[in-house]
This record gives sequence, C-alpha cells and structure tokens, in this order.
Amino acid sequence: MATDTLKGKAGAGGATSGLRRVLLDNGALTALIVLVIALSALSGDFLTTDNLLNVGVQAAVTAILAFGATFVIVSAGIDLSVGSVAALSATVIAWAATSHGVPVFVAVLMGIATGVVAGLVNGFLIAYGKLPSFIATLAMLSVARGLSLVISGGVPIPFPASVSHLGDTVGDWLPVPVLVMVVMGLIAAVVLGRTYIGRSMYAIGGNEEAARLSGLRVNRQKLAIYALSGLFAAVAGIVLASRLSSAQPQAANGYELDAIAAVVIGGASLAGGTGKASGTLIGALILAVLRNGLNLLSVSAFWQQVVIGVVIALAVLLDTVRRKAGATPVAAGVGGGKGKQAGTYALAAVATVALVGATSFLHNNSSGSTQKVGLSLSTLNNPFFVQIRSGAQAEAKALGVKLTVTDAQNDASQQANQLQNFTSSDFSAIIVNPVDSDAASNSVKAADKANIPVIAVDRGVNKASVDTLVASDNVAGGELSAKTLAEKLGGQGKIVILQGQAGTSAARERAAGFAKGLKAYPGITVVAQQPADFDRTKGLDVMSNLLQAHPDVQGVIAANDEMALGAIKALGSKAGTSVQVMGFDGTPDGLNAVKSGTLYASVAQQPSQLGRIAVDNALKAVQGKKVADTVKVPVKVVTKQNVAGFRG
Repeated sequence: MATDTLKGKAGAGGATSGLRRVLLDNGALTALIVLVIALSALSGDFLTTDNLLNVGVQAAVTAILAFGATFVIVSAGIDLSVGSVAALSATVIAWAATSHGVPVFVAVLMGIATGVVAGLVNGFLIAYGKLPSFIATLAMLSVARGLSLVISGGVPIPFPASVSHLGDTVGDWLPVPVLVMVVMGLIAAVVLGRTYIGRSMYAIGGNEEAARLSGLRVNRQKLAIYALSGLFAAVAGIVLASRLSSAQPQAANGYELDAIAAVVIGGASLAGGTGKASGTLIGALILAVLRNGLNLLSVSAFWQQVVIGVVIALAVLLDTVRRKAGATPVAAGVGGGKGKQAGTYALAAVATVALVGATSFLHNNSSGSTQKVGLSLSTLNNPFFVQIRSGAQAEAKALGVKLTVTDAQNDASQQANQLQNFTSSDFSAIIVNPVDSDAASNSVKAADKANIPVIAVDRGVNKASVDTLVASDNVAGGELSAKTLAEKLGGQGKIVILQGQAGTSAARERAAGFAKGLKAYPGITVVAQQPADFDRTKGLDVMSNLLQAHPDVQGVIAANDEMALGAIKALGSKAGTSVQVMGFDGTPDGLNAVKSGTLYASVAQQPSQLGRIAVDNALKAVQGKKVADTVKVPVKVVTKQNVAGFRG
C-alpha cells in the first residue's frame, strides 16, 4: 500500500517534470501554439485558409535566409550580409536577363553564383584574414548593397517573367514561395543532420580549437559554411524579387536581423554548437504570425517593432532557463529521439487544432455590417503621409467606415504582405500608397482577382488596374516649382535638384515637371541631380556633399519638403539669403520654414484632402457607384506672402 502510494506520487511528479521538460525543450513550438490560439481568439480573420497561406508566404524569405544563417550561427559565427546579398543576387539576374538579353537560365546561375561568391569572400576574410565574422560580414553588407545600387542605377529592374512564376501559386491556391521554403528547409535539415559539413559546423561551434586538434580543416569548412549562407541568401533574393515582379536594389534591407532573430527564437545559441532547421522554421513562422496578427488587429507598426524585440529577448531568456534546467540541447539530429520529436510535433498540432477550433466559436456571431477599408501607407515617418492618414481617418469616422492603417516603412515586400493580409481578410476596399509603383502590382492584381476595389493615393500602381488614382498633379506641380524658383533667380543661376525615391510615380512625375519647367529658362544651369529618397536626413547628407563640389550654387529644387528641410540644414545661413530653396508638399514643418524665410516656397498639396477623397472613393466603389479613373487635387505655390491663409 505504501509502495503503491509512493509510486503514485513519483508518477505524478514524473508527469509534471516530463511536461515541464517538454515545454522547455520545445519553447519555440509552445510559443507558436500560444500565438496561434491567442490571435485566433482576438481576430476572426486570422484563422482562414487564405490568411494562413499568407503567413507561409510572408515567412518564406525570412526562413530561407535564416536556414543559411543557421549554418553560420551553429558554427559560432554571424552573417550580417544576407539581406544585401539577396538583393544583389536578384539585381544581377534582372540586370543580365532584362537589360542585357542573357538567357534566363544563365542569368539565374549568375545570380546564384553571386551569392556563393559573396559567401566565399566572407569565409576567406574570416578563416584566412582572421577578421571577426561581425566585421567581415558587415563590410560585405555595405559592398553588396552598394553594388546592387550601382548595377541597377538605383532603379528597380523588371524581373524575368519566367522566374517571376516563383511568386505565383500552384493549383490556384498553394503559393510557390511556401514550397521553396519547405524544400530549402529540408536541404538545410539534411546538411545539418546527415552530412560531414553539418557535423563540422557543430564541432566548430562547440569548440573550434578541439575541432582543429581533432584533424578537422576548420578554415576550409568555414569557406563552405559561408558559401552555403550566400547560396541560401541568393535563393531568398530570387523568391523576394519574384513576389515583387522586380529586383529592388533596396530589397531585404534589415532582413539579416530577422534571419538571426528567427534562428535564435528557434532555439539556437549565438555561442554556437546548437541549432536545427525545424527550430529555425518555427522561429520564422513566429515572426510572420506576429506581424500578420498585429496587422489584422490594427496595431501600429511602431509597436510591432517593440513586440518583436520583446519576443526575441524572451527567446534568449528561455534558452538560458532551458540550459540551467538541464534541458536537451537543440543539436544535430542524431540518436533515437527523432520519433519522440515527431510525436511531440504531432501532439502539438492536434492540441492546436482543438483549441483553435474552440476559439472559432467566438467569431461565429460577429457582425459584418460595417465596411472595412485597409489603408497601406509607404511610411508614417513623414509628415505628408501622417496628414493623409489623418484625413482618411476623419472621413472614415464621418462615413461609419472601419479603417485599418498600416505602415510599410518604405519596404516594398512588407507592403506586399500588408496588402495580402487585407485581401484575405474580408476587407471591402483597399487604399494603397505604394512604396514602389512596380512592386505593388502583384498584390493589387490579387485584390482585383478577389473583386476588392483598390484606390491608389499620391502614387500610381504600374502594370495593374486600380479603380481610381487620387493624387496631386505632380507634373504640373514640378513645372510650377521650377518656374517659381527660376523667376526668383531672375532666370539666371546654378541650381541642384534633390530627387525622390527611385521607382515611385511621384518621383518620376515631379522630375519630369522640373525638366519641363526649366526648358523655358536657358539661363538656369542644373549642376547636379541626386536622389535623397524623400528623406530629411538624406537630403542633409546629399546637399552637404554637393556643396563641396558646387559651393556657388544659387538654388535648390527638392521633390518634397523633407528633403528641402535637410538641404536648408546643410546650407545654414545661406538658406533664404544667397541660396533659394523650393520644397514640395506643404507639410507643417515646410510651411513653418516658409514663414521663417529659410524655405522660399513650397508647392503645397493638400494631403488631408487626399486621404478624405481616397476613403470617399473607396466607399463609392464598394457600393458600385461610378468613380473617376483619376482624381487630381490641385496644388498651390505657398510663399511668405500667402502662407498665413493657407490650409492644407
């Protein structure tokens, strides 16, 4: 009897201990399950087939990059260059095939070879040059990004149509990026668990000196490890460019941090020696699920960064707790634990399905009477777009429309993800302010296919049909800007032009307007034209550089107020005295500079009005009412004389 009691107690304690061990050994999987259940309860749009496939697509590029990063991190290294290498590889393919007529198959091989060569250079610098991996790959990050910009001229290049099919679906439902992700994950798992190079990674990460003394050719293995990372980065770049139908020289900017985060969240240690492909996949899925769910819940993109940072910190903390508790290391797949691991994953899947099914009842009676409209802005780090949001929110409130606003943070692929989320979540209409006019085309086509009206605001969408474009007349505005400055200078003088972000319709149209307006003033000489990407800091830097070569410049035309304000900072006391500066947009900061006299004038748009008209047209399109193909909002030159009476 006493023996039975003792056994029962031991059994109960053993069960508790076993559950605790399972949770510790599978912390990332546990976190993913909790996230899925929580988001299913909070949003009725999360648990749909289309949205779950969206999560897979959105995880694909990060996961493929992360598989390559897993090799490096397992061997106690770091690779900060994978995002830039991905962009460079895609740019090489597009440049070779589209711009120079190289056969597509050869161009793809060139792109993959580019990734491998970049990895080999990293490996050589680390293994034979004895540079820390952080420094070597940081240098490659800059070199690869710079080469991508040089090759493309800073302008997106159309991706070969035959390769762009990698961004399509199989059977009209299964996304090809998800299939590529699975294939690359299986390759990574085989390399880590079944090959000599995989065992070498764990040995080097566990104790490099011991591995060397054991006869392992560590330097050669490092070359292979970083070459593999470059290869996976090239594949990720191809998948990303296929989704966007264009090679973006600024694509995958910052993705190296997401890749490293996915590996760490998946259970790998930055100290090396542990990590596996399945954990990395789970880490990438956690990041994708977080972003997808937070978008559906209309959480600010700024708070999304906070949440993801907290998740990464918690993942590292869990790794520390796991080690202290003596949990099983997440190492190579050797031994007899594979069946147990498979059983754990199967049990997790069953539990998730059951709990998620229960939460679905929370949304069975949800009302669908309110029209839902999604607004994806290229950035909210610019007063002009903040005003568009304010105008849109005011009009949505007046019309009884539920408006969800997302911030793409000037990342075309992130905007593609946001538009996919809108398309799969029963939104009545979508308003898009494209980061890049070409890159938004596939997402807009998907919305058109789903019979969801799409309204473009401020910038058009190329190669896709939108219901209407609500924008200022950028060409007329550019012409007016050039005329105003030329007349202020008396038709004579040297000027520089600060251009907008390459690839956007606003940048192209304003540049065309500048050129058209200056034709009437042959005494005006344009000594330099440089892009500053609609950004104040870049405007400051570019203008500072141009002043070194052209200290006698007398005028500046900027394609928006933010760049103009940066130029004013670079000019210092010259602004408004010996050098006249023209802005564009009529933002609050720009108008204040006009009042103070440092900015001569701004070709003012009415951004709040753009937002209001966009929402109004979106609702009309949903109701089946006729909307104009283009709605032009007039622009106005605002100077010190009339700024007091101007209302944007």
